[in-house]
Amino acid sequence: MANEETQYTRPSLDEFPVPAYDEWKAAAIESLKGADFDKKLLTKTYEGITLKPIYTDADYSLNPSRPGEGDYLRGTDPAGYMHAPWAIAQQVEAVSPEKANALILHELEKGATAVNVDLCTGVDVENEAGMKALFAGVMLPAAALHVKCGASAIKKLEMAKNVIDGFDKAEGCFGADPIGKIALSGGIKKSMEEAYDDMASSVRFAKANAPKLRTVIADGSVYANGGATAVQEAAYVIATASDYIASMTDRGISADDAAGSIRLCVSLGSNFFMEIAKLRAMRVVFARMARAYGAGDEAAKADVFASTSAFTKTVFDPYVNILRATTEAFSGVVGGINAMNVSPLDEAIGESDETSRRIARNLQLMLREEFDLLHPVDPAGGSWYVETLTNQLIEAIAEKFKDIEAKGGMLELLKAGEIQAEVKNVLDERFKKLATRADRAVGTNMYANMTEKPLERAPKEKKKPCCCQCEFSISVEPIKPHRWTEQFEALRKATDEAAEKTGKRLSAFLVNMGPIPQHKARADFSRGFLEVGGINVIGNDGFECPNCAIKAACESGADVAVICSTDDTYPELVPSIARGIKEKAPNMLVMLAGAPAAEFKQSYDEAGVDDYIHVKANCLEILRRIQSERGIG
Repeated sequence: MANEETQYTRPSLDEFPVPAYDEWKAAAIESLKGADFDKKLLTKTYEGITLKPIYTDADYSLNPSRPGEGDYLRGTDPAGYMHAPWAIAQQVEAVSPEKANALILHELEKGATAVNVDLCTGVDVENEAGMKALFAGVMLPAAALHVKCGASAIKKLEMAKNVIDGFDKAEGCFGADPIGKIALSGGIKKSMEEAYDDMASSVRFAKANAPKLRTVIADGSVYANGGATAVQEAAYVIATASDYIASMTDRGISADDAAGSIRLCVSLGSNFFMEIAKLRAMRVVFARMARAYGAGDEAAKADVFASTSAFTKTVFDPYVNILRATTEAFSGVVGGINAMNVSPLDEAIGESDETSRRIARNLQLMLREEFDLLHPVDPAGGSWYVETLTNQLIEAIAEKFKDIEAKGGMLELLKAGEIQAEVKNVLDERFKKLATRADRAVGTNMYANMTEKPLERAPKEKKKPCCCQCEFSISVEPIKPHRWTEQFEALRKATDEAAEKTGKRLSAFLVNMGPIPQHKARADFSRGFLEVGGINVIGNDGFECPNCAIKAACESGADVAVICSTDDTYPELVPSIARGIKEKAPNMLVMLAGAPAAEFKQSYDEAGVDDYIHVKANCLEILRRIQSERGIG
């Protein structure tokens, strides 16, 4: 019996009718009980795309291409990662070539498959001795390269050829990005004509000496770290690549060699599906752009390097950064990157320690080995949601790219300040949504950990600036790097420093009225709201009479009193409690938990209520006000 094969009959599901979209929508509207369907279930992204709650085959426009074909929507390799896995390229940050070399060798020994260094703002390599020390013991092409050289790569390439063993077999990228350098630093010392001459020379040099090495970078991280959307970042990258191809073909480089010399670099943000769609869409737009210059199929294949976002990483509750990096890296792999850097959890704090670097490196190894992500080819392919989103991004990125081209290209728009203004507008919107907690950063503007002891790290080493104080030949307003949570972190830091200096932490007393079920929801909300600013919250089980509550609040010595109860009880309770606290403790701020009814707000204000804590309140501004009233910040 044990050897007999059991025959199974697949059950029929015909008895279950497939509901039409309109039927589902009608049921959803009924469950919303009068709430607006569009406001509740449609989500508008920073990219201007409205996400629907459900996608069907009616939304999906079938792309008939297979991986490795067409515009490379589904990837540039028919076999995906099965015979060519993405390169694990953990960035090494050190100024000394010797120290950087030790870190490189350690990363490679522990599982990294590529060398990732920045010779512009990071490692100080000024001569062949420094280059030799940096790459001592590195075996090429077993280890791929991702080397950033700033505005020009030709001199560094010549050094590398002379001192790095196996340089002629090197793979990856050893490249320059003059426009990216201008956007980040505000300018470059060379003229653009000189930078483009160097770029063309680098392409010719690599073709003769290291034919598998790319020498041009179009990096979008400067824009992403400034707050840009996925559409902006991708369009800026494609427009930069277009400028580079045009400049190289003007200098006699073939379209194939020009397009084939470029590596596209992007940041991986926190919107998981948006990042997958961005990568897929960017390949399509790049292929179309490259072919418009006359590049063939091979040169039109985008080579994409991705780094997990620095913009999304936090100083407080930094171990959440592991989760952020995991989802970001996962989206990169699903989206089909060629090489990737996963940032350590303490990236925003200072010089990363070995444990943080190990966790970051192992995330990539786990995605490869334990999550088995080398085998599915284009795993997002066929998803009604992802395919629809990808098509929307293709249109949006292409439209943005065409607009940039029509206005003269990336450099002209940077000179005019248009790119900077576009990025800042999105940054301001991101800050506003975080301030009102429409967007949530766990551990920072939501669910703050009051018992947390900040991680201590040594400051990151910085390369010494040029001593000759050369003036830029091109000067623009730089796009400064930001982090999403920096405003809340500054707020929390100010509270903590004041507490350390004075020995007294800002505190708030919850004036909980009535039994626990009556006040608990708003008391819990107020606690979470205030703890975001590092404020110590004093709770209780509730008071039966206003006089008892007033007495306890004033005797607490707290800086803030927050009245917590229900809307029905507020008209009777709030005026007497607020007035009583202000009479006994005039310097105490009085706040009400909940948005006031319009007909009662004036009476609450006149009684002494200073502000209101509720789901639509500007958390950042209220916490700043509390600090300001106590001379902090």
